[in-house]
Amino acid sequence: MKFGNFLFPQCPDPKSDERVIDETVMEAKLCDELGMDSVWLAEHHFDGNCAYVDPISFAAAIAATTEQIKIGFAVAQMSLHHPIRLAEQISMIDNLSKGRLIVGLGRGTAYNIYDYLGFGIDPDEAYERLLEAEEIMVKAWTTEDFSFKGKYWDIWLPALRPRVYSKPHPFMIRACSGEEAMLGQAREGKPFLMNVQSVDVIQQRMDLYRSTMAEAGYDDARIQTCVDQTWIWKNIFVADTDEEAERIGLPLFEGQRDHRMAMRKEVYEARGLTLDKSMETGAAPKKTAARNVTKHSLLCGSPSTVAEQVAEIDAVGVGGLILQFRLGAAPHDVVENSIRLFMDKVAPEIGQKKAA
Repeated sequence: MKFGNFLFPQCPDPKSDERVIDETVMEAKLCDELGMDSVWLAEHHFDGNCAYVDPISFAAAIAATTEQIKIGFAVAQMSLHHPIRLAEQISMIDNLSKGRLIVGLGRGTAYNIYDYLGFGIDPDEAYERLLEAEEIMVKAWTTEDFSFKGKYWDIWLPALRPRVYSKPHPFMIRACSGEEAMLGQAREGKPFLMNVQSVDVIQQRMDLYRSTMAEAGYDDARIQTCVDQTWIWKNIFVADTDEEAERIGLPLFEGQRDHRMAMRKEVYEARGLTLDKSMETGAAPKKTAARNVTKHSLLCGSPSTVAEQVAEIDAVGVGGLILQFRLGAAPHDVVENSIRLFMDKVAPEIGQKKAA
């Protein structure tokens, strides 16, 4: 199993943006030095839930300050980007990083309508824009004298420069928040990014993913390759003891969760606009999402406890865990300690369990 750090730094106070951005760069450099497989970058706008906001420009900074670690997007919200401009930017970062990019794409947020409003985009167009953009980017990287005419884009260009470092193009993966989207990736023989889910749901979806690939005619080797390239998101807090982890980590996680919901509620109450139908008057009760349920979302405890939690997911058979170490307004030194404990004591334990 591979491990990546989800650099998703919350910053409630705009006056602290510079400090939090600087600390996030330091976090990436630490993970590079400790030999972690990857760092992953989010995209969220206007609410302080992700201090650096734009994963594309921030990826360039990470590429320039690290040496070996892969840099993934989880995800770039394609409805908010011009596909040719993004293809150019990714090509440049692919060259800077010498092929260390994992281009994770998604239709855009399923919850924060203000992400769309701020860019003047109709959220109902998001999925179709994603499909067109993916096709445009791949062809722009691999085709000269390229033209495209679709529902949203009418494009011609002689050649995209700079040319990509990775051949034929950087590795691409799509986020799938729901089961149906995941099955679409399975039928196409492609890996996917899974959002926070309980272990039972992870098991159910991975079993279904494998069986759907098999039914689509893919052999065992191809199925295993795709499984190895699939990533699952979890929050994490590691401390010296279980008591310390719960005392410090649980309030940080709860504060992070509450802050992420606050702006959504504020915009709905002020403007009557939301993507979350459960907030609307008269809506049927909605099952609480796994990302908001502590026992499903957060790996928390001493190194030995967290190793057991990670081993349970590893037994399901997934390629990697995208672990968010910085919870809410956690101080940098607390985050650094959690990362070091994980890499020094948890990751080696998982390796030993798998080899046994």
